[in-house]
Amino acid sequence: MRALIVDRSAPGQLRIADVPDPVPAPHQALVRITAISPNPAEFRYILPGVPDGAVIGWDAAGVVERAAADGSGPAAGTPVTTLGLSEGWAELRAVDTALIGTVPEGADPGEMSTLPVSAGTALRALRKLGPLLGRRVLITGASGAVGRFAVQLAARGGAYVVAVARKPELAAELRALGADEVVTGPGGVTGPVDGVLDQVGGPDLAAYFGLLGEGGTLVLTGAASGGSTVFEPGALLADPARRDRAIVTFFEMSGDGIDRDLSWLAAEVAGGRLRPHIAVRGDWADATATLDAVRESRLAGKAVLDLG
Repeated sequence: MRALIVDRSAPGQLRIADVPDPVPAPHQALVRITAISPNPAEFRYILPGVPDGAVIGWDAAGVVERAAADGSGPAAGTPVTTLGLSEGWAELRAVDTALIGTVPEGADPGEMSTLPVSAGTALRALRKLGPLLGRRVLITGASGAVGRFAVQLAARGGAYVVAVARKPELAAELRALGADEVVTGPGGVTGPVDGVLDQVGGPDLAAYFGLLGEGGTLVLTGAASGGSTVFEPGALLADPARRDRAIVTFFEMSGDGIDRDLSWLAAEVAGGRLRPHIAVRGDWADATATLDAVRESRLAGKAVLDLG
């Protein structure tokens, strides 16, 4: 099979090459991949630590070529979206059936490939905030891939959504997705919030934590800023209006039900009730510019590469 392998002598440190087909374990299905969706974090955290020749990649969609030997997961011929810690950027992928979501017939594989990390993170992180109906929820990085899904899902759950986007010109887009307010930073937020979904981290994290009211939770899903967080003396102490606050860390591939979540998200997108934002789409054979844009976090949304 062909795969996008790590090669530090190649442009962008990646190139297409022939590699052996994967051999699935009994609990894995073999999936023929037709679309992949790279994430900035793969370049930030995964690429530097793997050897040349490695195949990386978390998000990929395609069709089951061979069902799992243990009888779990979807049957051969089923369109699917898949999640894994590696080996997604290839024509064939051996995937744990617990990390496979079924896709409605006729759905766009490119759209389905955007779901596992971005929509999956948004859905599972918002659940950590508890019931959303009538609550005030702040979402940072709202113009990015995770943020756009989180705005839509939080609004669907009945939350009053405060979206943080550094570019004011994106306010209309975010309001169309369900945001009630759009601000450019913590200074633009008035009043306490019940929950924060923070993907940025860095210096503003302490300010967002300070906005939490009694019983509020901040879920930290990423650290895109690359900066440090400093809490001033007393910032973590409670008072009558700000007690029982929490910062919760997040790892998407923990816990059960990922297959169900991915299947639900796929059905929502296919039914037009959830909108992925594909900022750029192209063929994986000519993807250097697209991969560089992902690596440098220059896209307000997802990139999709189709496997020709």
